[in-house]
Amino acid sequence: MKALSCKDAGVDCDYVARGQTDEEVLSKAAEHGKKVHGLKDADFTPDKIQKFRSFIRDEGSQYQPQI
Repeated sequence: MKALSCKDAGVDCDYVARGQTDEEVLSKAAEHGKKVHGLKDADFTPDKIQKFRSFIRDEGSQYQPQI
């Protein structure tokens, strides 16, 4: 699972976008940014998208071994 948090992007917000791919995470983050932070489509320039992409991290496997 991949994740991008608003805090990683420098915004004082607890939201974390999660998805299987970078594109899924970026899509969820953009939707959140528009709804909650008032961003517009024009705010998502190629440079800004690349910057957000650099903040995406791998949360590791969802597999939890049974002990």
